[in-house]
Amino acid sequence: MVRCVGDTSMGPLCARALVAARLAVLTGVPLAAAGLGGHYLGGGGEVWLTTTLGPTAYQIIVHPSTVAARARKAVLGHGVAIASGLIALAVFGLWSASSVSQTGRETLAQIGAQVLAVGVTVAVLTILNAHHAPAGASALLVASGIARPGPPLFGLVLGLGVVLVASPLLSRLPPLRDLTSHEYES
Repeated sequence: MVRCVGDTSMGPLCARALVAARLAVLTGVPLAAAGLGGHYLGGGGEVWLTTTLGPTAYQIIVHPSTVAARARKAVLGHGVAIASGLIALAVFGLWSASSVSQTGRETLAQIGAQVLAVGVTVAVLTILNAHHAPAGASALLVASGIARPGPPLFGLVLGLGVVLVASPLLSRLPPLRDLTSHEYES
């Protein structure tokens, strides 16, 4: 095994490389679990591995000591974002409209719904003191119709469940658990 943490002759680059490898593996585990869960258990058209999971796993695993990585903020953030997206779909009459990925461009109503969903998410999370930036992606996924009510939304929620349970546990695993990427900036 290559030793470089604490070994001044190998320098900070080696330590950064070890931390980077650890973080890459640990961030990949909950994403792989969500993807495999959707592949093997999701038979009803739901996709568990969605774009909101990457930033969520990154936030929790790479920066576990930050306020935004706390479980309460992540759960509230995504919950509020999903609710805001659903409300925006209803307000703009888009409950069963085609998603932006199907049409290839947003309608004015879809733009309004997406803006409303993110705006309401930010406002409510500010009131709750529960900011979690990756939740903005959840609001957009729902309000754009990509994670529409039904199997797509169910898949998003299941994938978030996997990441929100696994990521805090993985961030505590040794080795190098007390080291994060910002400690090696120079």
